[in-house]
Amino acid sequence: MPSPRRLRFLCIALLAGVIITMLWTSQQRHSATRPLPRDLTDHSPGIDRDADGDVDIGDAAAAREMTGRLKQAELKAKDLANSKSPLKPDLPSEVIGVGSAADGQTEGDVEGGEAEGEHAAEQELRLILKKAPVIIFSKTYCPHSKKAKAVLLNKYLIEPAPHVVELDIHPQGPELQALLKEKTGRGTVPNVMVNGVSIGGGDDIAALDASGELAAKVEDLGEARKVEMRLRGPEGA
Repeated sequence: MPSPRRLRFLCIALLAGVIITMLWTSQQRHSATRPLPRDLTDHSPGIDRDADGDVDIGDAAAAREMTGRLKQAELKAKDLANSKSPLKPDLPSEVIGVGSAADGQTEGDVEGGEAEGEHAAEQELRLILKKAPVIIFSKTYCPHSKKAKAVLLNKYLIEPAPHVVELDIHPQGPELQALLKEKTGRGTVPNVMVNGVSIGGGDDIAALDASGELAAKVEDLGEARKVEMRLRGPEGA
C-alpha cells in the first residue's frame, strides 16, 4: 500500500491533469465557434452562389461573372431601345436653313434676304419694260409660248420689235414670274405686255388674232411709244 505522501502526490497530479484537460477543451471549443475573418471566408456578399454548401472563393468568382452578365444585358437593352427609338428630328419651325450658306442665319436674316430678292426683281422688271413697248414673257419649252411668239413675231411685223424674256433661263426667272402674278394676276406663260399692260396669254392672243382685233389693241396700248403693227407680206416683210 502506497505511503500517505505518495498518495497525496498522485491526487495532486490527477487533479492537475483534469484541470489542464478542461482548460484545453474549453479553448478548442472557443476557437471552433469563433468566425474566421471575412477576407478569408468570403470575397462577395454572404451568398452560396455555386451551391456547394458553403461560402468560399468560388462564390466570389460566380458573383463577379453574374455581375458581368448583368452589365452586358443592360448594355444590349440600351442599344436595342436606341435602335427602336431614334433621336427625333428638329421641328420644321426650328430649322431655318440647310447647308453652309444657312449657318448662323436667323429669321430676320431670311426675311431680309427675301425682301432684297423682291426688290431686285422689281428693278429687273422695270429695266425689261424699258427695252421695248411689247414684252413677251415666255419659256423655251412651253408650247403655248411658242404659238404666241409665232403670231407676234412671224405673222405680224411690230415696230419697235418685241423683246422676249425666257423665264426658264433668266437668272431671276422665278422671282420675275412671281412678281408678274402679283402685278398682272397672271402667273403662267406666255404673258404679253404692251406698255406695261398685260393683254393675256396664248389663248387670248389667238382669240384677238382670229377676231382681227390684235393689231388695233396693240397699237392703242402702245400709242404713247409709237407702236406700229401690221401683217407681214408673202415674203415675211
